[in-house]
Order: sequence, then C-alpha cells, then structure tokens
Amino acid sequence: MADLHESKITLTVGLDENRVPEKLNWSAQDGGVDNEEAKAMLLSVWDSKNRESLKIDLWTKDMPVDDMKIFFHQTLVSLSDTFMKATQDEKMTATMKDFCEYFAEKLELK
Repeated sequence: MADLHESKITLTVGLDENRVPEKLNWSAQDGGVDNEEAKAMLLSVWDSKNRESLKIDLWTKDMPVDDMKIFFHQTLVSLSDTFMKATQDEKMTATMKDFCEYFAEKLELK
C-alpha cells in the first residue's frame, strides 16, 4: 500500500470584540501559500452521512461591497466549471453559465 500524503490548509480568523471578522489569513503549504491575507472566504464541505453541505461564509468588515459582488460572480463561474468537471452535465452547466452572465449584467460587472 502506498504511503498516504497529507496536505494541510489552515484558516486563521481575527475577530473584533463583537466576534466580527477583522482579518482573514490562509496557508496551503503544498500550494506555496503562507499566511496570505484574504478579505472573504466561502467554504463548503459535504457531510455524506447526513447528505448535506455544511458551510462557513466569512468576510472582513472592510471588504468593499463592490468587491463582494465581483467575488460572488467569480465564485459562481468557478462553481459552474466545477459542476461540469464533476458531472459532465453540459446542459445544466450551460444554464448555470447563462445565469452567471445574467448576474454580471444585472450588477453591471461587465
């Protein structure tokens, strides 16, 4: 049996006195990322036992709303790409991409 390799991703959240995120940092040694600052993060994990997704959505209080709109658009586009890789469902992927275009148009991102 092959040796198991572990890869660790670390998230650090600095909170203010009201437990509102002020600072987000992340590290992923295998990816060459060491304590990099971020302004927002969306993390989803699949709980196969309960067949549900669990998530953590955080952003710092100084994350600009305009940047958040761009972040969401890019995340939706990325999710569309990931959906295609995971399912090979071209029809639904096209529908998702259409929504991404609509989303960008309504938010005047393009």
